[in-house]
Amino acid sequence: MTDEAPSPKGGEAEPTAPDDVGEAAAEFVDQPDDDEATADAVAAPGAGTAPGDAAGDDHDTEAPDDDLEAAADALEVDLELLLAEREQYLDAYRRAQADFENYRKQAQKRQDDAVVRSLGNFVEGLLPVLDSCDAALAHGASEVEPVLVALYGALSKEGLERIDPKGTTFDPEEAEAVVHEPGEGGEQVVAEVLRPGYRWRGRVLRPAMVKVTD
Repeated sequence: MTDEAPSPKGGEAEPTAPDDVGEAAAEFVDQPDDDEATADAVAAPGAGTAPGDAAGDDHDTEAPDDDLEAAADALEVDLELLLAEREQYLDAYRRAQADFENYRKQAQKRQDDAVVRSLGNFVEGLLPVLDSCDAALAHGASEVEPVLVALYGALSKEGLERIDPKGTTFDPEEAEAVVHEPGEGGEQVVAEVLRPGYRWRGRVLRPAMVKVTD
C-alpha cells in the first residue's frame, strides 16, 4: 500500500521527501568553507607560485645594478677620451699661438729694419752737407757753425754718431786707411782723420778716411 502525501491545505508548506533531504545534506558537507580556503591561501604565500619565480625576482634586482655599473664605466671611458681630446686641442692651440707670436715678432723686426734702412739712406744723403759744413769751418767760415750744430744735433737724436778715431788703434771695420806714414812699428795707429765717418743706430753708415802710422 503506497502512502500518498496529503495535498496542501490552508496554505501549509509541502513537506520534503526523505530522499531529497539526504541529497541536500551531502552536497552541503562536500562544499569547502570559503573562510577556510581564504585562510589557507594567506597561510601559504608560496602557493600557486612557480619554483623559479623567487630566483627571478633576485635576478631582476641585480640586473639594474649591473646596467648602472656598465653605464658608469662607459661614461668614465668617454670622459677620459674627452680629456685627451681637450689636451690635444690645447696643445695645438699653444703651438699655433707660439707660431703666430714668432711670425708677429719677425714681421715687426723686418718692418723695423726696413724703416731703419730707409732712414739710413736718407741720413746718408745728408752726409755731404755735414762734410761741406766741416770744410767751411776748417777754412774759417764760422757762420755755418750754427747750421752744422743744429743739423747734427737733430740727426744725433735719431741715432747718428760721428766716428773720429784719431789717436786710437786702427779698426778696419770703422775706418779706411788712405794714407800711410812710417811709424815705430807695432800696431797701426790713426794719425789724422781726413774725413769723419758716421754710425747710424749701431751700424757703420760710412767709415772714416784716415792716415795711419805703420
